[in-house]
This record gives sequence, C-alpha cells and structure tokens, in this order.
Amino acid sequence: MELGTNLQKGTQVERGTPVMKPLFLLASLFAALPAALTADDFCASTSQKAFESCEHAADGDLALALAKCINVSDPAARDACTAQAWTDFRDARQTCRDLYQARQAACRKLGPDRYDPIINPGNFVSQITNRYFPLTPGTALIYEGGGEHVDFFVTYNTRVILGVTCVEVHDTVTNSAGEVIEDTRDWFAQDKQGNVWYFGENSQEIEGGLVVSLQGSWTGGVDGAKPGIVMKGAPRAHDFYRQEFLLEEAEDLAEVLSVSARRSFGSQSVENCVETAETSSIEPDALEQKFYAPNIGQVLTIDVRTNQQIPLVRHCK
Repeated sequence: MELGTNLQKGTQVERGTPVMKPLFLLASLFAALPAALTADDFCASTSQKAFESCEHAADGDLALALAKCINVSDPAARDACTAQAWTDFRDARQTCRDLYQARQAACRKLGPDRYDPIINPGNFVSQITNRYFPLTPGTALIYEGGGEHVDFFVTYNTRVILGVTCVEVHDTVTNSAGEVIEDTRDWFAQDKQGNVWYFGENSQEIEGGLVVSLQGSWTGGVDGAKPGIVMKGAPRAHDFYRQEFLLEEAEDLAEVLSVSARRSFGSQSVENCVETAETSSIEPDALEQKFYAPNIGQVLTIDVRTNQQIPLVRHCK
C-alpha cells in the first residue's frame, strides 16, 4: 500500500525505536478478498466497499498512532507505544475482515438486490396492531434479568419520518445500582400488510449521569439510513430480513425460527410465540434469541453467548 511506503520516506528512526514496516508487508497476515463480484450483486458490492473503508480507517489510525509514538522521549516507552500501535492495527484489520464476512453471510440470505425499500406514506396506517408487536399508547412492558431492569413504554407521542407518522416508544435500561445506563426513543409504524417497520432511534448510553455515546442512533432518510421490518404481518419460518440499515451504525438482522414456539421462564409459560434469532453485521459475535407472544409482544430475550435471560415480568395497559 502507498500509505506504508510513505511512512518510510524521510523518517528518522531513533535508536531504540523498532523500524516501522511498510503496511504492504503485512498483507500476508490477511487472507485475500474473494474474486471480483458480479456487477449486479449490489449487496455483496456494498459489503466489499464497507470493508475497504474499514481497512483505510485502520491504516489511518495506525499512522496517527505511530506519529504520537515518535514524540515519546523515553526509548522503552516509545518501543511499547509502537508495539501497541501495531497490535491495535492488526486487531482492527481482523475486525474489518470479521465485519466483511458477517455482511457477506447476510447477503447470501438476502440476495443480490439493493436494500432500498419503497416507503409510501399512503400504505401506512395510524395504529400498530400487529399480533406479535402491538404498540398501543399507554402500554408498558417491564423486563428484568442479568442485573438489568428494562422499561419499555409506548408513549402518546408521534414523529413524522419519511412522510410516515410513527409511534414513539421510550425505553430505559437501569443497572443493579439503580442507575440509568441507556435511554432510547424508538419510532415504529405499521403498513397495510401488517408489517411493523422500524424508522429510527435516538439511543443514549449513560455513565455517571452523563451521556457518553449516541452510537447506534439513526433516522430513516438521514445520511442514507433506511427503515427495516421489526415484525412481519404474517411471519413464516426462515423469513430473513433487515430490521434497520445504516452502514456502520445500524445493521440489525432477524430470522424467524418458529411461529409456534413454547417457552417457560420463572412461573410463566407462553405458547404460539414467534421465535427469532437476531444479530447484527457490525457485531458478528452478538446473537439473541427472542420470543414474541400473541397480543403481548416481546416476552423473552436470551443472549445465546452467555445464556443470560431477560424475561417480561410485568405487562401493563
């Protein structure tokens, strides 16, 4: 790569500082990309371009980190700084590959088409009555598990996104110390076919009472963000779909595993649930199993990696 060569040009390497290898010499650490994609495989082309962007970002972060190391006077500390920069770079490049593979795996299920859903405001209704994801204003669902308390409240507020009037849901996550660690506003709307669409979210991560991140926030129509389906009107086993779409920020996916699942948790038992597996192309290791009960909505989330369960403990209308 040209960036690696430029790092060498005109660089005075101080005694005690490891020689900085050109980036192209690290190519052997990473497997080659697949063969050139066909011109009409838009999904795969999107994931490849996102991969290239990720690699360029890793290159830039390395260059900046090495620049900072140059100004460390102590030789041992400088060596440690440089070594850490290269370690972080290798980790970042591996992450790029992991994200690429996750996106490509999704594309194999989604197909080659562009993800560009047609949102016609005239095809949406004013109320969300989907059997497995009803959102009646004033309804509260409360979940507890894994040291967390989650309040999911369907507000009376609405927001117009892409010309569609969406219902606003306010959900908060509180830790075992009673501190709110997440505060989110979500916007949903239902089309005439009964599908519940997810139009965006404002997600705040909170530490010590202060907002520390808005990561994951997106709004349909802004910066290329596009709505997805959170629950189909007539879900069928093996349905696979995007729940949201904004590259690098919102790439959740869902697959229907069953439409007649039965699940017991605590003293509760629910039948005829829609069971889904939900993951994200930007969190390849994340996998959640969710159960949606008729006329209630989501009743249980299981983190497949840790087996942590967060069940519904109260449903108020």
